[in-house]
Amino acid sequence: MAKTTKKMLAATMALTVAATTLGGVAVFASEGTESEKVAGAEGLNIGATFYTLQTEFCMRMDNAAQKWAKDNGVTYKSYDGNNDAAKQLEQVETMIADGVDAIILNPQDADACSACVDAAVEAGIPIIGVNTMVNNDKLTAYVGSQDVTAGEAIMEYMIEYMGSEEFNIVVIEGPMGQSAQLQRMEGITNVLKDYPDIKILAQNTANWSRSEAMALMETWITTYGDEIDAVVSENDEMALGAREAIEAAGMDIPCIGIDGITDAVSAIENGKMIASDFQNAEGQITGALETAVKCVNDEEYEKELWIPFEMITPDNFKDYQGKY
Repeated sequence: MAKTTKKMLAATMALTVAATTLGGVAVFASEGTESEKVAGAEGLNIGATFYTLQTEFCMRMDNAAQKWAKDNGVTYKSYDGNNDAAKQLEQVETMIADGVDAIILNPQDADACSACVDAAVEAGIPIIGVNTMVNNDKLTAYVGSQDVTAGEAIMEYMIEYMGSEEFNIVVIEGPMGQSAQLQRMEGITNVLKDYPDIKILAQNTANWSRSEAMALMETWITTYGDEIDAVVSENDEMALGAREAIEAAGMDIPCIGIDGITDAVSAIENGKMIASDFQNAEGQITGALETAVKCVNDEEYEKELWIPFEMITPDNFKDYQGKY
């Protein structure tokens, strides 16, 4: 398992700006946000609902979408779902009433947001999923990153960092039922199957929130104290919150996360986080928008488009400072 995952990471790191098709599924890596004019985009009206616009990652997607729309002469309007699937359905219905040409869906919940897809399909409007998945076969297309591999990568990295196959961890999860939470936990569990002496002392959600993770970690420190050897977090915000609690308690417990947000890159530089698996927000939303254009214009498009993760470490963090 360890060797396989390291090979996957090496392959991911080696990718540059490219698009290939593997078994009918496109894999696309984007090195930045600069975009050329997309044929057929000018004059289109595209709407997007994000499960939240209160985290850096989702704001990165929205900011990149706004820039792309301006560059391509597209009318673009985004909505903050406020972590509420019912609200996202209302927003999709609003977009339908406004006559958008395509909808971008970043769903809060894999099951509850299925109604968003049904509504768009019934109205004859293509709906492109981005970043988080929805359980509905009618979804026009999906653009994101493979979260199972991210869970595997951070767990493998932590094991290598610890230099041991016997230690205790706590796992901080995203919103329960969201595809990223489910799949990143699946990846962590996949790795731990081969390491029976690594014990999960506790796991719980902090809903991608730095403040919630800080409070959760404070509780765990009170309960488990020095038994906690490492923190494995499903995103950077929560890893950073956990680290705040750790430092406040006068402890030094290694933390790892996912996303590669600005504060996480700084934390890696300062030794407060050991690594973060970078998720390309700009690449994902750009892929979703370009797919939407193809759908509206009845052009061929990939049903699934995957943007590889990239591990940020103390050796390469400078490559990610100010890059995105």
